[in-house]
Amino acid sequence: MAEEQTELEERIIIKDQHIKEIDLVNRDPKHINEDVVKVDFEDVIAEPVGTYSFDGVWKTSYTTFTVSKYWCYRLLSAILGIPLAVVWGFLFALISFCHIWAVVPCIKSYLIEIQCVSRIYSLCIHTFCDPLFEALSKICSNIRVALRKEI
Repeated sequence: MAEEQTELEERIIIKDQHIKEIDLVNRDPKHINEDVVKVDFEDVIAEPVGTYSFDGVWKTSYTTFTVSKYWCYRLLSAILGIPLAVVWGFLFALISFCHIWAVVPCIKSYLIEIQCVSRIYSLCIHTFCDPLFEALSKICSNIRVALRKEI
């Protein structure tokens, strides 16, 4: 019985890796659009002191702005949300595919090949340049600089 329970839990865990439950309350948990699309009536329309419209016009404008923004967004997301989700899903799948199957293997291959070249280059530098620089350092080590203040 315990083995069947463990096997069932493993199936659930495997299923959860591919199907994730979404939060219908907090739809931006990583705050991606926190500062970009958060536009309220007060952010767009403001009347400075001394140039007020009628209170009824101001209230009606506020309600019209808020409701039209809400329903236009809902209508656009209903019409274009699913097709754009398909496009974005395809695009990110393509990027992931290229990264996994082309970019990373090319970089790994390059690093393997360049390691051989790096060893040869390092050997040449140590063989030819190190003696030259050691000789130059011995020549320059006997140079003394004296500063005199002339009046």
